Amino acid sequence: MTVQERPYVVFGYGSLIFKPPPHVVSQVSGYLKGYVRRFAQKSHDHRGTPENPGRVTTLIHKEDWDAFSGADAFPEEDIVWGVAYTIDPLYQSEVRDYLDYREKDGYTLEELDVYDLKGGKECICYVGQPDNPSFIGSEPIDALAEKIWHSVGPSGRNKDYLYELSAAVRKLAPESHDSHLYALEVRALSV
Repeated sequence: MTVQERPYVVFGYGSLIFKPPPHVVSQVSGYLKGYVRRFAQKSHDHRGTPENPGRVTTLIHKEDWDAFSGADAFPEEDIVWGVAYTIDPLYQSEVRDYLDYREKDGYTLEELDVYDLKGGKECICYVGQPDNPSFIGSEPIDALAEKIWHSVGPSGRNKDYLYELSAAVRKLAPESHDSHLYALEVRALSV
């Protein structure tokens, strides 16, 4: 890596938190401003099937989510916590191919500013844009919990994804909190 090249840093806000990419040389918990994390993306390939797609998280610009979500207003005090992974430069291409395949069901790359207690840094992040065919938007939380509880795909039970993500977010930092994620977890546990 030359002095001019930026390190390859990937921000994980969903399964990448509890199932990190390979060849990580460092990681730091961080958060995004101006986004929400929601189970608004169908999963045909990991936590569901084409006939019965599960639900996985995506990032959505707060302004866009406000337009989609009649009853699911984003609490102003919540921010999206996740992990910024710096990838070994020798394996950057391999990791990029791995992540492109892993995040193939409707996700596109964006460059985002991720913040921690020391300031911000630019990372790449896989985001399911609202115009992709797997984006489902806002669903009533009880129906969403029911869907997650019953869905299973090649990567396992959808409810395990929810539970692992909730547990991982709680461990990121003392400040990390996600009221929607935790409310969904409570609902799914009561199904």
